[in-house]
Amino acid sequence: MKIFYKQIFVILVLGLIPYGCDNDPASPQEEHIDADGFILEDENGIEIYREFEGASSGSITVSVGDTLELSVHFLDHDGNKIEHEEGEEVDSDEEDELRISGNDSSIVIVEVEVEEHQEIGIHVIGVSSGSTSFKLELMHGDHADYTSTNFVPVTVNE
Repeated sequence: MKIFYKQIFVILVLGLIPYGCDNDPASPQEEHIDADGFILEDENGIEIYREFEGASSGSITVSVGDTLELSVHFLDHDGNKIEHEEGEEVDSDEEDELRISGNDSSIVIVEVEVEEHQEIGIHVIGVSSGSTSFKLELMHGDHADYTSTNFVPVTVNE
């Protein structure tokens, strides 16, 4: 009889464990970005910074009072840009959101901008001379689909 109660208890406990958004077979399948890195490009398409599988290269330099506009492109496991399909519609309640953290806002302000066609960009605004850095997270609802493994270095010149 004790075994029967233990089995019932185990079944009840397992039935109460919440599913993650990838594991709930009853919920509609959501699109998650499976990124292994990202690049930041300037307005001319020139790569300013890259992070891929933990390795990084480049840095951001801006002058006090200037704004640098950069586009953010996430990279797949082969290091290629992950592109949204033409005409792809994203439910605004489930839209991916970029989050920036860790920077010293007395040196630089980093603002997120979502452009048409799901293009994601950031504005880096020089406030005072010095150096700082920031982390980048691609949020999907209440969790991150991607978090940068390194801090992106930023230098602000006079």
